[in-house]
Amino acid sequence: MGGTWVDWLLVIGTGFIAFHALTYQDADGERPWVHLLFGSMALMFFFRFLLHNILGIW
Repeated sequence: MGGTWVDWLLVIGTGFIAFHALTYQDADGERPWVHLLFGSMALMFFFRFLLHNILGIW
């Protein structure tokens, strides 16, 4: 448990990217598919860093 400051930085960065990409809407209120694609990839990396590198669960 714990993780280095780089692990925490990556968790914060990928979490912000995932949140922004998955909640983004353009002027018409649509969600572009590329934002959903990269947002879901960032969310997977977020959970990977959190669970494996910091919590040591997975």
